[in-house]
Amino acid sequence: MYIQRQITSKISQLCEKFPIVTLTGPRQSGKSTLLRNQFPEYRYISFEDPDIREMAVEDPKGLISIYDNKVIIDEAQKVPKFFSYLQTHTDLRDEAGMYLLAGSQNFGLLAAIDQSLAGRTAVLTLLPLSRSELQLSGLLPTDINDQIFKGYYPRIYNRDICPEDFYPSYIMTYVERDIRSLLKISDINKFVRFIRICAGRIGQMLNMASMSTEIGVSVPTIDSWLSVLEASYILYRLEPNFNNYNKRIVKTPKLYFYDTGLACNLLGIKSTEQLGLHYSKGALFENMVINQFLKNSYNMGYRPDLTFWRDSSGLEIDLIHTEGINQNAYEIKSGKTFSTDYFKGLDKWGKLAGTPVDRLSVIYAGEHEFSTPYGKVIPFSSFF
Repeated sequence: MYIQRQITSKISQLCEKFPIVTLTGPRQSGKSTLLRNQFPEYRYISFEDPDIREMAVEDPKGLISIYDNKVIIDEAQKVPKFFSYLQTHTDLRDEAGMYLLAGSQNFGLLAAIDQSLAGRTAVLTLLPLSRSELQLSGLLPTDINDQIFKGYYPRIYNRDICPEDFYPSYIMTYVERDIRSLLKISDINKFVRFIRICAGRIGQMLNMASMSTEIGVSVPTIDSWLSVLEASYILYRLEPNFNNYNKRIVKTPKLYFYDTGLACNLLGIKSTEQLGLHYSKGALFENMVINQFLKNSYNMGYRPDLTFWRDSSGLEIDLIHTEGINQNAYEIKSGKTFSTDYFKGLDKWGKLAGTPVDRLSVIYAGEHEFSTPYGKVIPFSSFF
């Protein structure tokens, strides 16, 4: 079953403007499936295929002469030198929509683009499924904990694969393919342990020194490993809001995963029922909500300006979404019952920033939407 993706209209629009459109994102997020379904008239090749990859390395001009127009190239980052030949060819033809590139390793792909294809390709990011994509296909689980546990990778839904079967294989493939190609790690078990520790710190301030001590590697190694996890779309850092409303603010980023199903597996959560009692349930709910903001923006073709705010006394806002001159602030709670305490951080920040209460909101797991003197209360199920 093919699940219709929201980003398709943006891809079509950019194909009429650029000779090359590049689609990046995590492994198994549905990049090649999307492109092949949206553009059935395009021929498809993958640099994962050893014969195609060898020709791209040894005879790039010959490969381009065969695949000279209307071509999807999957795992494009595996032969970065090929991009220079692609540049020359597309410059000579000067046509829109000649090539669609897909890649799952941001390091190699964007580096090659910056070197050879800057200005010639539009770059879009496809994350795992959004709630609205699942809703439109009739596949969205009704229970919020089930959504967190299953995650949003397409294969889980269109192939009806159990999360406990999908994610261990995903992690093993990721470690064996991406990590071994990017890093020379003598003890791969330490790296896997590091990923699991990151999952246990979702929504927490990043403390590389603490991780270094716990795993037994240097702080620069931790920083390098984090960069690789970010480049391969496993996790991301949410930066603090640096507006100087109050000098006593926290300036350390937080960690979040691009998919909560993957995080649940790394945490050893084996069922929706177990998730309901797990210490990370609140952090995972928060993570899922923030991910929806990311997906909605990426599906429209831009990277959102998302930050958080926390002062030295511990008052915090989970998410600040900046759009132009406007800022909307959100407190995210996994509980189903509303409490006025949820607005403490929002109230303080709103006064410091001069933000009206109609831009201050609590997103929670309850069912009722209503307004308060401090801001809006919005169910997660109706927000996205």
